[in-house]
Amino acid sequence: MDFDWNNPPFNLDVALKLQDIEESFEDPFAVRLLPDSQRFAVQARFFNLGVSASGTGIFTVYRTNGKQARVIYARAFQPEEQFFYQRKLNQTLAQEYECNFQLG
Repeated sequence: MDFDWNNPPFNLDVALKLQDIEESFEDPFAVRLLPDSQRFAVQARFFNLGVSASGTGIFTVYRTNGKQARVIYARAFQPEEQFFYQRKLNQTLAQEYECNFQLG
């Protein structure tokens, strides 16, 4: 995915780098959420919870035209988001294991 970093509409956290944010989108276990409220649906904003190569969990609000992403906001995971991400990761890995076990 290509990113539009012209004039980011937020101040970067000292702990986050643009590369960390981009890497969190490449996380194969990233959780992408569609908006569940009219406020976000009308403005076509999406949410990504992913981990960078350095292991930093990052919550991102973004919009996209399908080719390019414009990050609206990004920050490190809060404890609840870390728990949610880990739970989804564990579910995915358990399903993979179960599928491979049944095939093998």
